[in-house]
Amino acid sequence: MPNRPTGRGRAPARPTAAAALHSISAVTAVLLGLVAIGAMIHEPVLIPPLAATAALVHSAPTLPLAQPRSVIIGHLMGAAAGYAVLSVAGSSAWAAAVAAGATLALNTLARTPHSPAVASSVVVVLQTPAPARFIPLLFGSTVLLVLTGYAASRVRPKAPRYPAYWW
Repeated sequence: MPNRPTGRGRAPARPTAAAALHSISAVTAVLLGLVAIGAMIHEPVLIPPLAATAALVHSAPTLPLAQPRSVIIGHLMGAAAGYAVLSVAGSSAWAAAVAAGATLALNTLARTPHSPAVASSVVVVLQTPAPARFIPLLFGSTVLLVLTGYAASRVRPKAPRYPAYWW
């Protein structure tokens, strides 16, 4: 009989206090940076999917979901799927669900797994932001998250190096 998961595995080890403080500080700092940028340009830059991305990049930097390719391309594909569905079906919860499914499919096919990107497509469909403003802000924000992940992993000597791969 093949080996099947039983759901009886162990949870990951608890991070050290220093590692937890490092992650919490890095995530909070980068999210405050996004808020400050948004305040300066009078645009909401911090959206929930980016907060989730920051948590992945700074707390689970070795996961495929946290790698630059998945973060940047994943969110851009999420926005593209969101705008495509929005143009065809309009803004509704039904359309947002379709956009989310389409984003997951695109990210899977492109080998860019990133669950927060699925939420970006939902934001596009439900909030209908102007693409000329939203896409550059989303792109810049994802690049900033990746760069801060890179920098933060070099500050703490025992931290896992981020990224595990660039592309």
